[in-house]
Amino acid sequence: MSSIHPTAIIEEGAKIENGVEVGPFVFISKNAVIGENTKIAQGACIYNHTTIGKNCEIGSYTILGSMPQSIGHKKEEKVELIIGDNNQIKEFVLISLGTSFADKKTVIGNDNYIMAYVHIGHDCVVGDKNIMANATNVGGHVRIGSKNVFGAMTAVHQFVTIGSYCMIGGASAITQDIPPFVLAEGNRAKVRGLNVIGIRRNLGRESVDILKRSYKKLFRSSEPIKESAKSMLEGGTDELSAKMCEFILESKRGIPFGRVKEEEEGEDAK
Repeated sequence: MSSIHPTAIIEEGAKIENGVEVGPFVFISKNAVIGENTKIAQGACIYNHTTIGKNCEIGSYTILGSMPQSIGHKKEEKVELIIGDNNQIKEFVLISLGTSFADKKTVIGNDNYIMAYVHIGHDCVVGDKNIMANATNVGGHVRIGSKNVFGAMTAVHQFVTIGSYCMIGGASAITQDIPPFVLAEGNRAKVRGLNVIGIRRNLGRESVDILKRSYKKLFRSSEPIKESAKSMLEGGTDELSAKMCEFILESKRGIPFGRVKEEEEGEDAK
C-alpha cells in the first residue's frame, strides 16, 4: 500500500505503484507514473508525462516534467521525462521534458545523486551513478555518461557531450566536449589531467597506469589531437584508451585543452 498525505493532489489517471510515499502539498499529474517505494517530499510537483522508477527519493519543492524552456516547442505534442531507479533528487531541482523537435524525451538513468537547485534541461540524456553538486546547470540536448562528479555551480552549454568517469571542478563553464576519464575545470573549462582518483576507485590502479600512457600520447603530442587518436586506434590499443580515442574522433564541439608542460599540470595528470 502507498502512503499519501491528505493534502496531496493526485490527478485521476496517475499510476502510483506499491510502497510509494507522497508528502504534504505534492502535485502529481494524471499522466505520471511513480515506481515502487519511491518517496516524494513536501511540495514537489510531478507534471505531464513523467515516469519515475523504483526506490527514488524526490526532495521538497522539486519540479519534474515541467514544460521545456524552448521557444520552438509545440505544446500539443507528447513529450516525456523518464527517470530510472534508485535516484536521489534533492530539494528545488528542476528537470524539464523533452521537446517536439528533438528526441521528445529527457532521460535520467539509475543511481544518480542530484543535489539541491540543479537544473537539467530538455532532451538531455544522463547515464548512471553521476553526482551533481548544488546548482549545477545543464543546458538542453546535453549527453552525459556515467560515474561523473560535477562540482557545485558548474554550467554545461547545450549540445555538449561528457564522457564517463570525469571530474568537473566547481564553478566550471563547460562549452566543449569532455572526454572520458579526465579532470576538467575552469571558465572556460579545459582538460587538466586524468581523473586518477575516480579511475582508481571505479576501475582499479592498473587502469590508471594504462590511461596515463594514453593521456600523454593524446594530450602532450605535438600533432593534432584527432590525428593522435586516429593513430592510436589504427596501431591497436586497450579497450579503455580506445574509448577515449573514439570519443575524441566523434566530438563535434571540440576538446578543450592546452599544450602545457608536465610540471604545470595538476597532480592527477602525473
